Amino acid sequence: MAFKVVVSQGAETHQVEVDEAKALNGLVIGDEFDGGIVGLDGYTLKITGGSDKNGFTMKKDVSGTRRIKSLLTGGIGYHPKVAGVKKRKTVRGNTIAEDIVQINTVVTQAGSKSIADILGAGEEEEE
Repeated sequence: MAFKVVVSQGAETHQVEVDEAKALNGLVIGDEFDGGIVGLDGYTLKITGGSDKNGFTMKKDVSGTRRIKSLLTGGIGYHPKVAGVKKRKTVRGNTIAEDIVQINTVVTQAGSKSIADILGAGEEEEE
């Protein structure tokens, strides 16, 4: 199964598919890692969230890799239409494990080349 890393830098967002995600296992939301793991040499990326194979979002204040049903009033995992409404929703813990299929990251330190040049996104748009 392909593992997806969504990289955001300002207004630009790029999606990178990685075959091996074992180097990222055990990292927690808020941790920084070398972008060379996902093919972005010279970049440093910070984990901001993600989702598991069933689509449940990762929540920073749930520790571990477990999936729990939490009573939410808003924020990540639940957006109520009326203020003050609470709902029990399933969310995933903040640690990356084998069940996670997508993580969201932001660039904290940029490399010498742009992400579009490294990934070859400009070539696809020209064709």
